[in-house]
Amino acid sequence: MPSIGIIGAGNIGRAFATALARNNIPATLSNSRGPDSLKDTVAALGPAIAAGTREEAASKDIVLVAVNWSKLPAALAGLPDFGGRIVIDANNPIEAPLFKPAELNGRASSEVFAELVPGARVVKAFNHLQPHLVSGDPQAEGGRRVLFYSGDDARAKAEVGALIDRLGFFGIDLGSLAVGGRLVQFPGGPLPALNLVRFG
Repeated sequence: MPSIGIIGAGNIGRAFATALARNNIPATLSNSRGPDSLKDTVAALGPAIAAGTREEAASKDIVLVAVNWSKLPAALAGLPDFGGRIVIDANNPIEAPLFKPAELNGRASSEVFAELVPGARVVKAFNHLQPHLVSGDPQAEGGRRVLFYSGDDARAKAEVGALIDRLGFFGIDLGSLAVGGRLVQFPGGPLPALNLVRFG
């Protein structure tokens, strides 16, 4: 099982950590304030999740990043080249309280994000569902909740797809970042916040 790190302990980062913990999949959770600030969070999540530094989380085989859009450059600055490791882009180019879309100059947000993680194989995932659905039971409503993912590297997508499956969701590959990333991008894409379930 690949090692997993999480940069960002907001709603999405914590929801992803909750889903991992429920399946006894170990991970390192980090934020900008340091491991001590996460003691209560990881205690509530259970023994599978440990608090770590940003650098420790970023060193794992698969790194999920979920940070407010405007804070992404600072959150990722100064980290070593990812050297072909997988980085999951769980970000949306918008943030509270104003929910004003970021100016992307016509590019998909994942294309902008990829420039902040040199050497990474970027897979877009875990950004389109509301956090309570990511952390909740994926077997709800009598089927398996759908999780979309996209990326430009087939092997990286296969690894993320396998993780999605282990978490109990039904993963659907939307293709490349330029195509799939736009479909799940919020705002603008048609798929965010849709709670879809696959039956059978």
